[in-house]
Amino acid sequence: MNKAAVFHRALSPYVYKYDEETVHIRLMSAKGDLDRVELVHGDPYEWDAEREEDRDWNFDPDKEKFWKTATTPMTYSGSDATHDYWFVAIRPAKKRVRYGFRVYAGDTSAVYTERGWYDEVPLDHPGYYFAVPYMNAVDVFDAPAWVKDTVWYQIFPDRFANGDPTNDRAGTIAWGAEAPAFDNHFGGDFQGVIDRIDYLKALGITGIYFCPIFVAPSNHKYDTLDYLQLDPSFGTEETFREMVQLLHDNGIRILLDAVFNHVSVEHPAFQDVMTNGKESKYANWFMIDEFPVQTTPAPNYEVFAFEANMPKLNTAHPDVKDYLLKVGRYWVEEFQVDGWRLDVASEVDHAFWREFRTEVRAANPEAYIVGECWTDSQEWLLGDQFDAVMNYGLTEAFLTFFATNESTASAFSHAIVRNLNSNSMNVNEVMFNLVDSHDTPRALTRANGDRERMKLLMLSLLTFTGSPVIYYGDEIGLTGGQDPDNRKCMVWDSAEQDTELLDYIKQLIALRKQHTGLANASSYQFEQVNDETGSFVIRRETNETTYLIVFNNGPEDIQIDLAEPTIDLLEKRHYPQTVDVPAVSGKLLQVIDV
Repeated sequence: MNKAAVFHRALSPYVYKYDEETVHIRLMSAKGDLDRVELVHGDPYEWDAEREEDRDWNFDPDKEKFWKTATTPMTYSGSDATHDYWFVAIRPAKKRVRYGFRVYAGDTSAVYTERGWYDEVPLDHPGYYFAVPYMNAVDVFDAPAWVKDTVWYQIFPDRFANGDPTNDRAGTIAWGAEAPAFDNHFGGDFQGVIDRIDYLKALGITGIYFCPIFVAPSNHKYDTLDYLQLDPSFGTEETFREMVQLLHDNGIRILLDAVFNHVSVEHPAFQDVMTNGKESKYANWFMIDEFPVQTTPAPNYEVFAFEANMPKLNTAHPDVKDYLLKVGRYWVEEFQVDGWRLDVASEVDHAFWREFRTEVRAANPEAYIVGECWTDSQEWLLGDQFDAVMNYGLTEAFLTFFATNESTASAFSHAIVRNLNSNSMNVNEVMFNLVDSHDTPRALTRANGDRERMKLLMLSLLTFTGSPVIYYGDEIGLTGGQDPDNRKCMVWDSAEQDTELLDYIKQLIALRKQHTGLANASSYQFEQVNDETGSFVIRRETNETTYLIVFNNGPEDIQIDLAEPTIDLLEKRHYPQTVDVPAVSGKLLQVIDV
């Protein structure tokens, strides 16, 4: 038994309050080392004098009492390349619990507690053990429930549809007449979205994530000039309000994008600093090394990356904080948008995000808040800042297996298990999952234009735990490399669309809505992982039914034997047990009673 590789801390994601009555507990151990694990747990204030049958020595129960414990088996929930993960959910009667672990390897066992290792369960005092002192309701992670069932559609506003040419800025290029560049504009606007609501509804999406819509000089709008003004090339406030209302009427929520890490160098506040130097009332709004301010040859102020045209805001400054918190409230209160996606969120201080959440949730207790964080994001996902982050770790795992075929089935399973165990389950259930975005090459391009691989990506995304995001145009086969090539104009001529791919994605979204277990089932278990054939089965279980999603990422047709009879939800075909799976394809199956 490798005790050095058994790990737990009484912190999320190893232990957390799943809801007001349920505690989730995880343990990590060296891969393949343990045969089983039991949770030893009890109320810290409950004692038992009737434990003689559990002891190896005699004692007088009138003189000696022992801490009262129960034992609950933990479930093996998967492995990554180096570790096994174990899981259990318990419901402490008095909303408090002390706990440890009895681990078994062969014919040996040991007990793991906060104070270390023991041969037997210490019962003289609960102080040895890990603790959830009390399950205060206010501490429970409280992401909005509606997000679990939402399928998002990301729109880059200038490139989706031009519905009103009268608001086109000077120099706007005819739709799709040339390749996207960092400085060209094609006239996409709010009216274009209004005109295409029937398309969006037919696709089945129930949420739109808009890249920034505030006034800015660029086509991407991440260099904001005024967070309280819409860019006139997108339309008026009246048109925006009409769009929001129509989307809501059609069951589609709205997520706005904002970057509070930095602004445009042309922002009035920064221009005032450039003019008035340290005498400017905005001098402390930015992180300036020295005066006078200079942009070349290198900026003498903090910026995003190395972009001199994007000076970094000092979000710890009270005036900056008040300004940005007003923005967070304004669009939620005045226009009933449903939440925020926050650009470069990991570079803004945590104190600001805690206040931001408080302000936005005061305006709408059901608002959804997503941060752009590309790495391990646990410190933002404890319930006091974001509900989710853009799950780019998942993105790369999906792409390197399904799109580029660079990884094995077992390596893919390891990456997914590690991703799911990096956050609490209630975070996973609302995670913002994607296979591409305006910041990455198009998924179909990563797949070298292979439609079947793109279909596998969509099958995996739309049957995974969390809230899936489809980048506009992916559904009709839009391609593109790194930005700006990934920001092409949407193709509206059906003769130029991949309608087979479109119909497949529509079908997947409809099935996800019809079978909510594909979105909300707590389990996501890998079975029959086979590196030789590049195949595996995912088992997803609810109290009512079981789903099996079968993937064959290899070049050969295969047969997979299943223990249960199933129905293919895509092809409406019954399988008694054996399932034929063609090369580079998947099956979405539901276990049936016979």
